[in-house]
Amino acid sequence: MRGSSRIRPNAALVVGGVLTAILIATALLSLVWTPEVPTRVHIALRLKGPLEAGLLGTDHFGRDVVSLLMVGAWNSLAIAWPAVLLGAAIGTAIGTAAAAWKGIADEIAMRVSDVVFAFPAVLSAVMIGALVGSGPLAAVLAIAVFNVPVFARVARGVALQVWTLDYIAAARALGKHPLRITWEDVMPNIAGALIVQVTIQLALAILTEAGLSYLGLGVRPPNPSWGRMLSDAQTYLSQAPHLAIAPGIAIALSVLGLNLLGDGLRDALDPTLRGRSAAAA
Repeated sequence: MRGSSRIRPNAALVVGGVLTAILIATALLSLVWTPEVPTRVHIALRLKGPLEAGLLGTDHFGRDVVSLLMVGAWNSLAIAWPAVLLGAAIGTAIGTAAAAWKGIADEIAMRVSDVVFAFPAVLSAVMIGALVGSGPLAAVLAIAVFNVPVFARVARGVALQVWTLDYIAAARALGKHPLRITWEDVMPNIAGALIVQVTIQLALAILTEAGLSYLGLGVRPPNPSWGRMLSDAQTYLSQAPHLAIAPGIAIALSVLGLNLLGDGLRDALDPTLRGRSAAAA
């Protein structure tokens, strides 16, 4: 397992990478430019269809839908990224520690993870919102808490495999501390699996953030959010269906892109899957 594997491009990796790159580029572009000021109200232009006022029309306040989608992409990533990275950091620390010490420490860590995993992100957001108030902070904490047991289990599973290797046994025989072994020998070998899991959890985090914003537990108005756009659009589905279609497609493509990127990275980094693909070809 030691040593780095060269990443070989595959269809899922390329398509997922392109969709993810478009998402990130759109989010970054919204920081410096949007077709219209996304919070500017034009009542005279309310509920205009695509190409009637702007590329994708306007909402019930006359705001440009394209501008709302662009800023909504940034707000989604601004919540999803820190939430997943925080959950990954804590979960990986717990999982690798459990694999290193095993025994009672492993049992306690896994049982606590089971308890945390039993609470979905939406329920966690409600409870955290009661403590710190609804908003982006509650959404980040809720998604992070939900991700901790996921990464704890992934890190523990792959770390346990690494701990069975001969060079780990040699390091232990030389008296190397388990923490040092974990940092210097285990982490480099499980990094690939963790990176793949990060991309998959990012897709779920974007979907969860949209759900929380739809329920009013995420990004607060007037800041644009894809979930908030869906919530506002349900009143005008018969008059302006584009208000629901646009953010729905944005969420679907973002989640699809990150899932494909994760699948592509897994196939490219896993030598077993590469071997099967080569044999099938």
